[in-house]
Amino acid sequence: MRTFSLPIDGMTCGGCAAAVTSALQKVPGVLRVEVNLAEHHALITANEQLQPHALDAALTKAGFRRGPETAQA
Repeated sequence: MRTFSLPIDGMTCGGCAAAVTSALQKVPGVLRVEVNLAEHHALITANEQLQPHALDAALTKAGFRRGPETAQA
């Protein structure tokens, strides 16, 4: 298992966060999704079969996109 943070552009409300959660949960290999609307990111737990490009495709299909990576302090 691996866990990572995915920045997301375009989320403006709780409905957006729910749509992102739903879209990402449908990606094969995703085990858990926690979306943080205030910080515009999703914390994803996935198995090794996850194809990272599938996350971007799911976001695009739902009307969102990967946001810019931010530096960790």
